[in-house]
Amino acid sequence: MNFKLLFLLFFIGIFSAQSQTKVSGYVFDEFEQPVSFANVIFEGSTQGTITDENGKFYLESDETWGALTVSFIGYETLNIPLDKKVNYNLKFVLKEETSQLDQVVIFTGKQSKKNNPAIDLLRKIWEHKRSNGLKQFKQYEYDKYEKVEFDINSIDSALMKSNLFKGMEFVFNHVDTSNVTGKAYLPMFINEAVSKVYGDNVINKTKEVLEGNKNSGFSDNQIIIDFVNDLYNDFSVYDNYLKFFDKSFVSPLSRTGISTYNYVLTDSAYIDNKWCYNIVYYPRRKNELTFKGDFWVADTTYAIKEINLQASKSANINWVKDIYIEQEFDVLTDSLFLVKRDYMMSDFSFSKKDKARGIYGKRTTIYNNYKFDIAKDKKFYDTEVYNYDKDVYNRDDAFWANNRLEELNKDEKGVYKMLDTLKTVKKFQRLYNLGSILASGYIEFNTLPLDYGPIFSTFGFNEVEGLRLRTGGRTYFGPNDLWRLEGFTAYGFRDDKFKYGISGKWLLDKKSRLIISGGNRRDVEQIGASLTTSTDVLGRSLASSSVVGTSTNDKLTSINLSSLAIEAEPWRNVIFRVTGNYRTLESASSTFSLDYNTPDGIASEIKQFESSFSLSYYPKRKMTGFGVERRVANDDFPSLFAQVSRGDKGVFDSDFDYTKLQFSYIQPWQVGGFGRLTTTIEAGKTFGEVPLGLLSVIPGNQSYFSIYNTFSQLDFYEFVTDTYASFHIQHNFNGRLFSRIPLLRKLNLREIVSIRGAWGDISQENIDLNNVPSNPNNIQLIAPNNEPYYEYSFGIGNIFKVFRLDFNFRGNYKDELAYPNARKFGITGSFGFDF
Repeated sequence: MNFKLLFLLFFIGIFSAQSQTKVSGYVFDEFEQPVSFANVIFEGSTQGTITDENGKFYLESDETWGALTVSFIGYETLNIPLDKKVNYNLKFVLKEETSQLDQVVIFTGKQSKKNNPAIDLLRKIWEHKRSNGLKQFKQYEYDKYEKVEFDINSIDSALMKSNLFKGMEFVFNHVDTSNVTGKAYLPMFINEAVSKVYGDNVINKTKEVLEGNKNSGFSDNQIIIDFVNDLYNDFSVYDNYLKFFDKSFVSPLSRTGISTYNYVLTDSAYIDNKWCYNIVYYPRRKNELTFKGDFWVADTTYAIKEINLQASKSANINWVKDIYIEQEFDVLTDSLFLVKRDYMMSDFSFSKKDKARGIYGKRTTIYNNYKFDIAKDKKFYDTEVYNYDKDVYNRDDAFWANNRLEELNKDEKGVYKMLDTLKTVKKFQRLYNLGSILASGYIEFNTLPLDYGPIFSTFGFNEVEGLRLRTGGRTYFGPNDLWRLEGFTAYGFRDDKFKYGISGKWLLDKKSRLIISGGNRRDVEQIGASLTTSTDVLGRSLASSSVVGTSTNDKLTSINLSSLAIEAEPWRNVIFRVTGNYRTLESASSTFSLDYNTPDGIASEIKQFESSFSLSYYPKRKMTGFGVERRVANDDFPSLFAQVSRGDKGVFDSDFDYTKLQFSYIQPWQVGGFGRLTTTIEAGKTFGEVPLGLLSVIPGNQSYFSIYNTFSQLDFYEFVTDTYASFHIQHNFNGRLFSRIPLLRKLNLREIVSIRGAWGDISQENIDLNNVPSNPNNIQLIAPNNEPYYEYSFGIGNIFKVFRLDFNFRGNYKDELAYPNARKFGITGSFGFDF
């Protein structure tokens, strides 16, 4: 998530819809203990809710109701008249049905898995789920309307009078109350989208065509929209696991639900002329990624008619106090139930305390006008690389009047006008600019098309430069610029040298994303921090700028890199790139040598021209924007990279002829309720004799930061190869194990395990080329060719919600005689805002 959550915290607000009946309160038993998951409904209706773990509830309806019914199996039912339309903080006490204890099974706590009618119905749902929904048809299409909104919640008089809103008090004319939590809220962002969705179950293809988009007018709404869409993935309640916030929640309709949830059959009624059963469910254990709620299921098709899901408050998820989901299904025929409305709301907050102020993120999706078995040519589903249509973002009011599948209420219509006014307030502009800086890392100059930054790279430190100061900037006319220039200058106080870099890129053709780029950089770099050589002109690794490390970080290289590249994306997420670069390399430290042997003696500088051709493929990657720099909208896609590079001795008086092949594959896996697994494999080979500066160094990590794809117990240049293969496996259990341990359960810690290894070899010719005995700083070239080097680690994440510690162990190559400086054990850490 990085700074996206912090960015969103600056854009928050309230509406004013007039609901007719509002009720909130608590349900207790005769011993003053809260009754969890009790039914609370308006008498004579199917509109209701269930109490949470603390017996608390909130219920709201657009209609006027005169009474409330509170019930739970094993207790006497209460019928309470409602004298007023708004009734808050009521207290109800349920009494046990003592006269019927012989006939009634009291459902409290864990429920039996045997002879439970609710579980019998659940098994029927499993049997029929494949015959429900769109999968019945060869092809389908439908209209889709989506509304995304962000609001500040827990509005009270203290907030209204605070200095934060001084001069912006007019925004409080749009206050409303949430029909889920009963809290007042104020809107600060709204976006609407109308689409046409097509699907073909025969070829397993879908296509969504955006027909209209309207938002509240911030200059870069797409960042917020991408953030919401990535969090609120489309899902089916019939799936075993539902993914939200990069976490897999166990669905109440899952086949593993019996061991995860308690189920209680509580009611039956006609809904849309269908006889349906009501089942309440709640988690068997705390701290797991589960929901509580209820659903109505039809008695013949066993299709879901209505369902609501509310995340357990003890679920191991950060920065989110509440998640609430509603889905309604339309009865199209006797046997066909299709989703017609999907509503999801999340309450983002730094604290899970009930009165803590936060932000509502809401998404409402309406589906309509279903059509079936209309076949389309296969080419129709081919994904275009470029499909931006500016007219889509400029639809008139008549279009929205005809295409909204759910009317905006009076206050939602007023949001656009309110926000247009708000953007003229200087104080709000300052808050907006501060949020933009935290999100992008750049300071915008409103009078010039320039940004200063990135500000987080201003300070650095290493053994060669000492304290390093850096300043830089970029051109910025807007998020979809067709060209961009960037540059920086830096100064090291120890080496008393200035460094600089400048680069530019230009999008020549939008449809094929033909881009030409180039630049030059003179800098100090740790070139042994990655197996795949970077051609990013302005790139710089943490390895050369971390403030403290496990040992002396003096093996740095002075690099002068000039690069020119052209790339194209002829098919979505398939990128071809041709690069030519010329670089000179020499040691930046008196204690580190890049010397090598030549027929004329010993050389200390490498001059090399290299051309390369690479292919990158990112299946299922989602991108937004259409400029030279686009934004990645998701993080759950694999990454494949292959490259062939050729060093030519005859070009620009270069020093070596060689050919290098490289391949890498990164794959994230969502392992159901067991967390997230990330795997990486890399392999490469260099044909020809090359010096140390052009060999493949197994990437060590001498910092105290946990850096994926590096080896925490290796020093820089400890292993050097011309042929290599490596793997990294990391699994985050997301607290599944710790949640079963009573003493650790409340800490919401998360367990991470990793194993990583590398095998490599180096030819005798390359060893001889780099063997300069006269230089005491010459590195002895060793490759892990006897057996693969490996190390493993055990990590504890989510410490105070932002810290992670990894305990790293070196698996082999640790004999004290052969490897006297081997680090057998180390601790690394990282910091970040993760859900």
